[in-house]
Amino acid sequence: METVVLDPTGGAVLEEAARLRATGPVARVALPGGVEAWTVTDVALLRPMLVDPRISKDSHQHWTALADGTITPQWPLYTWVTSKSMFNSYGGEHRRLRRSVAGAFTARRTREMRPAVEVATASTLDRLAAAGADGAVVDLRELFAYPIPIEVICDLIGVPGDVRGDMRRCADTLMDTSVTAAEALANQIELGKLIASMVQAKREQPGEDLTSTVAEALTDEEAVSTVRLMLIAGHETTVNLLASATRLLLTHPHVLAAVRAGEVTWSAVVDETLRVAPPVMYIPLRFAVEDLELGGQQIRKGDPIIAAFGAPGRDPAVHQQPAVFDPARADRTHLAFGGGAHHCPGEPLARLEAEVALPALFERFPGLRLVEPDGDHGQVPGFVANGPSRLPARLS
Repeated sequence: METVVLDPTGGAVLEEAARLRATGPVARVALPGGVEAWTVTDVALLRPMLVDPRISKDSHQHWTALADGTITPQWPLYTWVTSKSMFNSYGGEHRRLRRSVAGAFTARRTREMRPAVEVATASTLDRLAAAGADGAVVDLRELFAYPIPIEVICDLIGVPGDVRGDMRRCADTLMDTSVTAAEALANQIELGKLIASMVQAKREQPGEDLTSTVAEALTDEEAVSTVRLMLIAGHETTVNLLASATRLLLTHPHVLAAVRAGEVTWSAVVDETLRVAPPVMYIPLRFAVEDLELGGQQIRKGDPIIAAFGAPGRDPAVHQQPAVFDPARADRTHLAFGGGAHHCPGEPLARLEAEVALPALFERFPGLRLVEPDGDHGQVPGFVANGPSRLPARLS
């Protein structure tokens, strides 16, 4: 079987996913550092895999190469798979860690956050209007898609204003799978120190925020890893969702017209964006708890598996004209938020942010247009995330 080398820079993640689908529903990939893993691209296999107890996310328990010392802290993705949080846990331990944050993402709590999302959106659009005055070119990713999710998650976590800039820089670097192991480790240490200081402050003076809740329920190491996970996962997906949806609407004026006419809902726009431009492509890593068969391939106990969450949305076996952006289509199946025990708890909040921010943007700036609709808008670095790295535009 051909082993597909994943580009650590993420330069062509959608094309890479198509190549993997062509290889078969279960394929071999090479990760940074030469580590090989299985990947699953077929939604019919992915869904059951995500609830299969024979597959774990706990590298400390179930990754043979970590246990025998083959994988060391010098591996570029080491921090991705070894942090002590619900992201890398299994079974009862996962349930315990997830409970510490579950209350922040209930349907009721999400509804209560709507006013805060509306305030963050309004202030962001005010700053965007000032930056784009007199026809100046603005970057919609930097000035629209990024500020809203990062402000909302920082408020939820309780991040002090004076460290938000440093946390953003560290969070962006953490998502970049092309950095060296040394850079990744240095970044993890810096971000860990920032969060540890915040956790300690919340232990001494708790507030009505997620860090205070986590600090009370978990150990220091668990609390730092959990807050780091919430910071990263709580904004990165939504930033890419907002940026991709904005680009798609501005490059498909007939769809935007249908939305404005009430013929297509904003909820449908969000789901179709998640399908055709998934904000997350791959999530490292899962591990076989025992020998098993998957899609005709024999997976050995301890083998690493990387779920290709971005692949099903553009699968021609699932969708007609899968590359076409059409929010009116009947089937908008995707796995943008994962599934099973590790399903993203922040999905309702991400949807709320998108369904508040997108209509507000296009209502505030009816003449909004990209400077180069057919131009290269770049790609966020790394193969984990997917989205344009820049969106130069004029507001009118």
